[in-house]
Amino acid sequence: MTDTDRLSPDEEAFLRGIVAAPEPVDPAEWVSLIVDAPGAEDVALWTGRAAALRASTDDGLGRGPAPPERLDALREELARRGLDGFVVPLADAHQGEFVAPGARRLAWLTGFTGSAGLAIVLADRAAIFVDGRYTLQVEREVDAERFSPQHLTDRPPDDWIATHFPADAKLGYDPWLHTPDGAARLEAACARAGGRLVAVGDNPVDAVWTDQPAPPISPAVPHPPEYAGLSSSAKRAAVAETLEKRGADAAVLTAPDSIAWLFNMRGADIPNTPVALCFAIVETGGGASLFIDGRKVTGELAAALGDSVSVAEPDALGPALDRLAADGRKVSIDPGSVPAWIAQRLRAARSEPLRRPDPCTRPKACKNEAEIAGARAAHVRDGNALVRFLAWLDAEAPSGRLTELDAVSRLRSIRAEGERFRGLSFDTIAGAGPNGAIVHYRVDENSNRRLEPGSVFLLDSGAQYLDGTTDVTRTVHIRNPDGGPAPAEVRDRFTRVLKGHIALATAIFPRGVTGSQLDMLARKTLWEAGLDYDHGTGHGVGSFLGVHEGPARISKVPSNVALAPGMILSNEPGYYKAGAYGIRIENLVLVVEREAPEGAERALHGFETITLAPIDRNLIEPSLLTAEETGWLDAYHRRVRDTHTGSVDEEVGRWLEAACAPITAR
Repeated sequence: MTDTDRLSPDEEAFLRGIVAAPEPVDPAEWVSLIVDAPGAEDVALWTGRAAALRASTDDGLGRGPAPPERLDALREELARRGLDGFVVPLADAHQGEFVAPGARRLAWLTGFTGSAGLAIVLADRAAIFVDGRYTLQVEREVDAERFSPQHLTDRPPDDWIATHFPADAKLGYDPWLHTPDGAARLEAACARAGGRLVAVGDNPVDAVWTDQPAPPISPAVPHPPEYAGLSSSAKRAAVAETLEKRGADAAVLTAPDSIAWLFNMRGADIPNTPVALCFAIVETGGGASLFIDGRKVTGELAAALGDSVSVAEPDALGPALDRLAADGRKVSIDPGSVPAWIAQRLRAARSEPLRRPDPCTRPKACKNEAEIAGARAAHVRDGNALVRFLAWLDAEAPSGRLTELDAVSRLRSIRAEGERFRGLSFDTIAGAGPNGAIVHYRVDENSNRRLEPGSVFLLDSGAQYLDGTTDVTRTVHIRNPDGGPAPAEVRDRFTRVLKGHIALATAIFPRGVTGSQLDMLARKTLWEAGLDYDHGTGHGVGSFLGVHEGPARISKVPSNVALAPGMILSNEPGYYKAGAYGIRIENLVLVVEREAPEGAERALHGFETITLAPIDRNLIEPSLLTAEETGWLDAYHRRVRDTHTGSVDEEVGRWLEAACAPITAR
């Protein structure tokens, strides 16, 4: 008999929730949720039980094409329910980028492990839709004979449904996993085909996924005021004022990062993002309700929330919506992020929801002084870790013995030594040679490549710290033992990417300018050579929250969101040659006010680069740089060198001095 065989049903259910959450930085943190004031023996007992259960659990989410029996079982279930098809998105009820294992229905059904995608299953055919980042990955992970790969933009699901869905047929969907806007698009597509869209009460994938992981459980804890900068009560008052201006009496919040920001709360329910999965309602009168699994709530959080926030289980959300509707309250929902189920519940209670943006998104994006100070400090520590890693890589990689997995493991271990480290902000992208051309590549035992001397290595990584979130990409030339240079083509492409990076980093722009208006600055030099990249140039980044945060972005996609002081975004142009190599240079930048010259008619903004790590000089073709670009690069490297020299050992210091030498001294 194993130790877990002696658990009560409640204890076993709790433990299954614990192992469904990411492994914590401190495994002892969650034990206090089940044992009051746990001692060393309690911690050892429960962490041992969790480790044993985790080791014996197979969630069926291995890499590579999924077993064909899964698609067959789903089709049988759909036929039993009288459905002619079903939509399987990569989504949970919170519409976040990262989802818990039990919500990874798309990966279980198809084998696709990317961060964005959708499958449609009909009785006689099935398709999987991914964007340009995943065209190579989907070919490797999904059986194309069973799921026809489609480009999410070139051949969107709406058009595919209109073409392939039979007339008078019923397409099922889970209203918890689609937004009202998304459901409306599916409904219109079905109508074009002469069929109809049908909401299901429970997800048919769950009915055939017999070993589906439990909902995750992790400690929900207060985020200290020295990092948050503003009290939760002050934030709630500001949000209430926004709602009142919008003509709403209350707002339903379903995005965990918005709820985490509003209540100064953090958790660890999902990979890479320090949030607890929950829902909330905030009202103009100052009232607020948090709907969260009570097993997650620590005593510290309960005390921090106080009497001003009511706490209930998630299944109390529906009745709470009914009460708001019965009282004639005007309820605001974000139609682009809440589940369609929320809107349907309100309408069933005879209350038409107000379509308004999430009231937390914009104030969360504009960091306050404490959050900005934390971001700068976190990036100094993170840059220090990256400097030590790059020095190690430069010394060890020319041997030809290192692999992508070696690099991932080493970088994480160095970061973990840092103060306030709380895990990675996303799974590290470590692409050697041709793997670097896969934009969102994730290494595993099957794809793991050696870092060959003379090759190009793309490393995109980041971390979560209590005071900030980091995201940085460096592309490195793995030195040949004979010291030979990188190929001329690679140097040309790298330098064009660098020129675009510098153009964006040094941009000065009037207040009101959006990221889409700046995007071409990063692409101009690539365009001149007939080159481009198929991803955005910049995304917002949270404050010990999501590494991808709205509403601002820098992209070809039109945006009406102006860049404002306090926003933190990435600056990451790139170039990818399929089957050969990938290049990306990424720093995080803070939007700041710039001094306007005499006679200026508008306030000016610019960027402060807060990432501090060397850019590989061996990949630069100096003749392609202007004097101004060379000056920026040399000044940036002086700042990197001066920041880290006093906090690394002598050997790393020598490497840093050479890595940050003026480009003209190459």
